[in-house]
Amino acid sequence: QVQLVESGGGLVQAGGSLRLSCAASGGTFSMYNMAWFRQAPGKEREFVAAISQSGTSTYYADSVKGRFTISRDNAKNTVYLEMSSLKPEDTAVYYCNAVAGTTPLLRWGQGTQVTVSS
Repeated sequence: QVQLVESGGGLVQAGGSLRLSCAASGGTFSMYNMAWFRQAPGKEREFVAAISQSGTSTYYADSVKGRFTISRDNAKNTVYLEMSSLKPEDTAVYYCNAVAGTTPLLRWGQGTQVTVSS
C-alpha cells in the first residue's frame, strides 16, 4: 500500500508563494494519477489539482487556476504543488492522494498546513 507524506507548508503573506511536496513510498507511484486536495477549518475537503500518470495532463479547480501548478517526478516518487499569488482563502491543510478522476484512492497522509495572512 502506498504511503503519502506531505511537506512544505508554512505561514506566508498574501501574494506570496509556497511549494508543497508529496513523497510516496511502498508502491508503484508512476501507475497512479495524483492530486492535491485541501481542507479549511470547518469545511469539507476539496479538490485542488490533478496530474496524469506521465505528467502530461493536468486539471485544476477554478479557484486556483492560473495561480497553482501541479507537477511530478516519477523518478523521485514525488508530486509537487507550486502555489503563487496566495490568498487568505487558500489557508487550509493540504493533502495529496492517488485518484481516479477526482476520487481519492488511498489512505490520507497527515497533510501540511498552509496559512496565508492578509
